[in-house]
Amino acid sequence: MADTTPKLIPAYIRYGALLTGLAASLGFRALVVLEHLEPAWMRPVWYMAVIGNFFFFYYRFRITGRRKRTIHENELARKISDGEPLNDDDRIALSYLLDSIRKSPENINYIIISLFSLLAIAGDLAFTYLG
Repeated sequence: MADTTPKLIPAYIRYGALLTGLAASLGFRALVVLEHLEPAWMRPVWYMAVIGNFFFFYYRFRITGRRKRTIHENELARKISDGEPLNDDDRIALSYLLDSIRKSPENINYIIISLFSLLAIAGDLAFTYLG
């Protein structure tokens, strides 16, 4: 029988997905500045950003699916809400879920994207009204 114990994605894949998502997000934000500095680069950067976004969100889709499947297959939500004792398999599944959330670098992604969004707006305003 195959081992169905949920396992965390290796760190190099988690951080590779993070870098892909960040590159895509930064590419979208760079479009505003490229429009002013080098319009010829807009289309290649846009393609890079769209493709990067596709891979990043496909990765996130798969992670969310793994987490939901683990909750469903182990009936964790029901067991916890009913106050049912957890067995060893349930504890392993719950440990996987908590580790998956704890080790996810998504907070880094949110912070960097937010900062670069503000920088893109500032850059566009500067080029439009000061440049």
